[in-house]
Amino acid sequence: MELRRNPTRAVAIGSATIGAGQPIAVQSMTATQTQDIDATVAQVEALYVAGADVVRIAVDSNKDAAALAEIRRQTKANLAVDLQENYRLAEVVAPYVDKIRYNPGHLYHHEREKPWQEKVRYLAAVARDNDCAIRVGVNCGSVDPAKKEKYDPSDSITPMLESAWEHCDFLDSLDFTRYCVSLKDSDPQKVIEGNRRFAERRSDIPLHLGVTEAGLPPDGIIKTRIAFEQLISQGIGDTIRVSLTVPNSRKPEEIVAGKKILDDIASGRVRSFVDYGLKTLNIISCPSCSRVENEAFIDLAQQVKEMTAYAEDHAVTIAVMGCRVNGPGETDDADLGLWCGPNFVNLKKGPLELGAFPYDAILPRLREELDKVIAEKSLS
Repeated sequence: MELRRNPTRAVAIGSATIGAGQPIAVQSMTATQTQDIDATVAQVEALYVAGADVVRIAVDSNKDAAALAEIRRQTKANLAVDLQENYRLAEVVAPYVDKIRYNPGHLYHHEREKPWQEKVRYLAAVARDNDCAIRVGVNCGSVDPAKKEKYDPSDSITPMLESAWEHCDFLDSLDFTRYCVSLKDSDPQKVIEGNRRFAERRSDIPLHLGVTEAGLPPDGIIKTRIAFEQLISQGIGDTIRVSLTVPNSRKPEEIVAGKKILDDIASGRVRSFVDYGLKTLNIISCPSCSRVENEAFIDLAQQVKEMTAYAEDHAVTIAVMGCRVNGPGETDDADLGLWCGPNFVNLKKGPLELGAFPYDAILPRLREELDKVIAEKSLS
């Protein structure tokens, strides 16, 4: 089956090109600590061998950046860098990567007095000087605060779209067009709506598709498939990432899953999910990546799934997040949220913080709160 594709422009990422009718590229992200050079190189190579067209690495410090230079020397994979919250690291890492990803919502964390336009102008100049592409990565849990405050809290999609469109217009005004955009959420239906609306206005810009914090397989693969089938079958999407909560040794499963979904869509082996409004238990968890501060998070996500099985017929959402970057914001919309630090798990009920608990004490406390939520919902 020949898939219709939106007429997006070509964006080169090292030896790969996305957009302009090129095959949809499959990406992943390392889950090792970037400063552990041997482990990170091994994982990059494992992903590369599995067929990754681009591999993303998180950089959050000058020590991470120094490690990245050696990682680059040891691999031929196309590398992207996630700048996290420190946009000024761009000039340090750009010589060693093929794409820079920045989050508009994170540009406010440093040099708060400086306009975001000045920061993006800097990023575009660094990318141009170092032959890099850019991804404008908009995420549901870290939206530009100036956009978020304009809309009702129940509307999480419009602020993301306005931020993305605004950044695209500004990059275009700088005559920098070597960029793509991502609009990610943990709810496949919101991913579908956001990317459809974006593509209606800017069908020329390549889109990076993904369901953030999709969770453990097989559920995480199913959620991702729902979004990809709906979007790619309509010509939307030029590169994909399947985000799964798996141990480091299993990270190549993200590439295998992505390629399988693309193959199924191209062959017409699809399912039609018009509405993702599940009336059952929904556990979302972020992918294992180098931002995770304690690998016990991965085991905890599995334990949460097993412990909450008794509530599978209740419409409750539990979010399990592995780091301080995604955790605080992206648990707000869940009925119950856990974001995991190095030594403690922070428990939340919606945006309300309930306290921090040791990893070996969190499950009983979570069950107590889950029972309360079920009781409250049964009365509403």
